Amino acid sequence: MRNVLIALICAGALGSHGLAQQSRPGDEAEVHVLPVQGNIYMLVGAEGGNVTLQAGDDGVLLVDTSVERLSDSVVKAIRTVTNKPIRYIINTHVHADHVGGNAAIAKQGAMITGGNMGNVYSGAAIIAHEKVLNRMSAPTGEKAPYPDAALPTDTYFTKKKELYFNGEAIEIIHQPAAHTDGDSIVFFRRSDVVSAGDLFLTTTYPVIDLERGGRIQGIIDALNHLLDIAIPKDKQEGGTYVIPGHGRLCDEADVLEYRDMVTIIRDRIQDMIKRGLTLQQVKAARPTLDYDGRYGAKSGPWTTDMFIEAVYRSLNQKTKSQ
Repeated sequence: MRNVLIALICAGALGSHGLAQQSRPGDEAEVHVLPVQGNIYMLVGAEGGNVTLQAGDDGVLLVDTSVERLSDSVVKAIRTVTNKPIRYIINTHVHADHVGGNAAIAKQGAMITGGNMGNVYSGAAIIAHEKVLNRMSAPTGEKAPYPDAALPTDTYFTKKKELYFNGEAIEIIHQPAAHTDGDSIVFFRRSDVVSAGDLFLTTTYPVIDLERGGRIQGIIDALNHLLDIAIPKDKQEGGTYVIPGHGRLCDEADVLEYRDMVTIIRDRIQDMIKRGLTLQQVKAARPTLDYDGRYGAKSGPWTTDMFIEAVYRSLNQKTKSQ
């Protein structure tokens, strides 16, 4: 129980978005393990995104791999839970704080092969939406942002991909035009746990990557989808647990409050756009004021001003296309 309490404290205190986090000397090597429920564990470090671990007789499945420099610590944390081989890695999106450890961790694993399957690739399988592969690779003759060993080996382009592993049905569900254009949420049906990636955070306002296809409405749609999946425990905390991309472990009530906050801010900025306010006038009106104490930031790579601008530009694109 003591270890669980320590992990809970770390999940709340250390989890922060990869764009804006501040780590303390010596914390880089620490990855803490939090048992969630069923076959699922949450791995939390002082930097990078949260990692979801599913462990069982068939082996290990990971959702995201955090930053590259934490790869050894992530593997060490996995080995405190199980010695089974790493079989699958699922990437929720393209950002380095979630896929940075792909190459180092995948090479320590092994795909499940048999029958007529050849031994072309010896590491763990990496699964993601095809848009993630497109953004991690590069056209012929250009240098890719990631090495070949980090790239997805199995992609999907439909609304969802299904997987059965460790006696559990797993749904990998695409959420288009949200945080990016290639986001997935991962639903572990028997354990009743959802790994949300950066579609849901507890540490900051939503990060909307406009250059990679992100949109505010897609974020809200994804949060509504999470709410459709999640079922709360009767009159208690718990039920379906949601692992955010950064921050502490959550349940449906946390997602509901976050969805309402994002929707209210979206509506405020949308109304200002309809009244003809410029971006600077919208920022001066401070549409996020009552939430800034919880989610706002005046400095760092993802500030409140940047969030307001991303929402404004996202809504303006929609208005111009109508």
